[in-house]
Amino acid sequence: MRSRRGFTLIELLVVIAIIAVLIALLLPAVQAAREAARRAQCVNNLKQLGLGVQNYISTNGSFPPLISNFGVQGTNNYPQNAGIGPWPLSWAVALMPFMEQAQLYNASNYSFGAQEGQNTTVSFLRVSTLICPSESVAQGQIFTSSWINYAANFGGPSAIQSWSGPIVPMGDSAQGACYCIASGRGTFGVEGVTDGTSNTALFSEKLVSNGAPNVTPGTANALRGAFQGTVSQATPGGGAALAMQMVQACKSIPAGTVALDTTYSGAVWSGSHSGTLRFNAYDHVMPPNTITCIGQGAASPGDYSDAITATSNHSGGVNSAFCDGSVRFIKNSIDPTTWWALGSRGNGEVVSADAY
Repeated sequence: MRSRRGFTLIELLVVIAIIAVLIALLLPAVQAAREAARRAQCVNNLKQLGLGVQNYISTNGSFPPLISNFGVQGTNNYPQNAGIGPWPLSWAVALMPFMEQAQLYNASNYSFGAQEGQNTTVSFLRVSTLICPSESVAQGQIFTSSWINYAANFGGPSAIQSWSGPIVPMGDSAQGACYCIASGRGTFGVEGVTDGTSNTALFSEKLVSNGAPNVTPGTANALRGAFQGTVSQATPGGGAALAMQMVQACKSIPAGTVALDTTYSGAVWSGSHSGTLRFNAYDHVMPPNTITCIGQGAASPGDYSDAITATSNHSGGVNSAFCDGSVRFIKNSIDPTTWWALGSRGNGEVVSADAY
């Protein structure tokens, strides 16, 4: 008689265990490869924005303004935002002709705000170049297609100098006098970046709010909110000591504190607002991937004196585009004073190449 051979139960269990171990070992590698691909796409998006700014400067002789049409009239017809104005158009609209999206620019009506009926078709179109593939927001769904994950740098700590970045308003705004150049008015070109275009940040990443729930310090959604701080740096001239005081105070906000707002940050790519800069802008106060902190007594979450922070889902830091068109990865561990120096265009700081 011939005996029939087969797997015993023990052998089968051993094989299954080996396969499970192999899957456990391979899955993180697959996830890491996917994130590497998403991060590469994010770098490419920022590269396109940087090149768009270079082309804009070549055509217009200046950097695009942070807010493109201060004088819009009308009332906002979007129900969630009633009473806060018509959301002026942003720097992103001005860049569209230089990013192969001239049709969006031509369809935008600069006499009205981003949320007015004349511009809603443009405002709610998805522009893939403006969205980081690593963005994971899935809650709220207040704004479903018009997100933007890239914010323009309007400067370092206002306690040192207000509006010290390359993308600033054209003139006075609801945030106070625009200290853009010596005269306090107007725009500027590359000649205004006296710290060097390779040492001045232009854009960085910013996670979308979109009504994320449970936004408190220490939670997974903490970077999507804005929290009330206990220190204000609203008065220019307070210097680095006041700026560092605000950084330390923001880091110490209690874990149970509820965010002031989790709706508008990155909500509409074409929109900005004269009362809050958290739509599509950030500054160099808090290091990357720390919370956004509103100065003590600020009327709205997103004033020129607040800490509006660069954030991302990339492990360990954020991608940032610089004024020379390059894109670099900035670690969360960067020294705050180095981060401040990268945010200003003409404060005379010296930044070593190995400092970040």
